[in-house]
Amino acid sequence: MTAMTYALLDSEQKVVKRALKILGRTLREPGAVFNSPVAVASFLKLQLSNLEHEVFMVMFLDNQHRLIECKPMFTGSVSSASVYPREVVKEALRLNAAAICAVHNHPSGCPDFSQADIQITKRLKEILEIVDVNLIDHFLVAGTDFVSFAERGLL
Repeated sequence: MTAMTYALLDSEQKVVKRALKILGRTLREPGAVFNSPVAVASFLKLQLSNLEHEVFMVMFLDNQHRLIECKPMFTGSVSSASVYPREVVKEALRLNAAAICAVHNHPSGCPDFSQADIQITKRLKEILEIVDVNLIDHFLVAGTDFVSFAERGLL
């Protein structure tokens, strides 16, 4: 790579970081509601689309689906991340969340849910229901693709 290429990449990273700060500020303002996959997509694509390893994040929401906190919960390798439902439940209760959206990325760029993704989503949903926390959706970010479990009829 040339010096000019490095300078462009550095400049692009600065733009992405600034955009994330603006989005974070905007989406944490009172009244910012996550009530559709489209409302979530722009927020998450910038955070997850260019990572080289899997990250499982959880968006903790209040009873009107306003963001309380978006937290990376588990980090894995290039092809998987271990998810522990107990830790998700503990954090949801600590934050007094009424609902959550699970989110993870596929560094490979493959926009399809794996069997492991489907199984952990079902398990999370069942366990969260016991403590009266609603799993609204599970989103997958794969490069520029953004896929919703709910929109695909899997939730």
